Amino acid sequence: MKRVLLTGATGFIGRHAIQPLLARGYEVHAVGRQPIAHDVDRAVIWHTANLLEPSQVEAVVNAVQPTHLLHFAWYVTHGKFWAAPENLDWVSASLKLLRTFAQAGGQRVVMSGTCAEYDWTTGDGVCREMSSGLKPATLYGASKYALHQMLASFATQQKLSAAWGRIFFLYGPDEAPQRFVSSIIRALLSGQPARMSHGNQVRDFLHVADVAEAFVALLDSEVQGPVNIASGQPVALKDVALMLGDALNQRERIELGALPAASNDPPKLVADVGRMHNEVNWRPRFNLADGLADAVTWWKEHEDHN
Repeated sequence: MKRVLLTGATGFIGRHAIQPLLARGYEVHAVGRQPIAHDVDRAVIWHTANLLEPSQVEAVVNAVQPTHLLHFAWYVTHGKFWAAPENLDWVSASLKLLRTFAQAGGQRVVMSGTCAEYDWTTGDGVCREMSSGLKPATLYGASKYALHQMLASFATQQKLSAAWGRIFFLYGPDEAPQRFVSSIIRALLSGQPARMSHGNQVRDFLHVADVAEAFVALLDSEVQGPVNIASGQPVALKDVALMLGDALNQRERIELGALPAASNDPPKLVADVGRMHNEVNWRPRFNLADGLADAVTWWKEHEDHN
């Protein structure tokens, strides 16, 4: 029996991981501050716990006795998480979770990292797991990087199978309203101009459902170490915005250059996805056009809640 403990199960990525885990035959034990209302939850065993409390970590892990751990829980409040001191709390909590999982006989762990671990100031803008420099410029990136280093060392010491998924730029249903894709959609739906920078920055976008499925595929594989979770497809931010404008027949409301670009904004951040394609044997279901259309549909249905 493959028994997985899924943390952050009520979060942006975690909720999309539930169905793929069930489809791959896992007994899913989901941890959150409170369960979410969703039909698929009937097949899930929910545990309400605060993972920042060590005693609650021990209680849930010892109750579940998981063979697998898929760890998404973190402090991710939009606009605040980059420099938030809570990042340090989550490093500590994640290490407690990891140690407790190993002590309970856990076999395989996958944790979520970030493209912010990479050095954004050098190279060609293509991030490669085994050769690109790692030099995080934020507390968030540094915290994830430190956790990955400790995970790798601990896993080797304990003979624990471990992988680390580095997330790039995700979007999709239930995204935070202030994030790039959702902010453009919401402005256009409200009849307002969508103001942005010049938009020449090149990024790597992946639909949140594909991000979740990629993590589940990684968990279900034997691949170890860092793996980029991304599309591998470069696209300029202005092109994403214009695609959204076309989808809503409001291209003229996209105001390129209306906002200044951040001085430290790297011109290009794209993932090399060779490990995901060739070792994990996984590819996305959504292309960018279909994924953006899915996001537009979701926001149309939820615009009363904006």
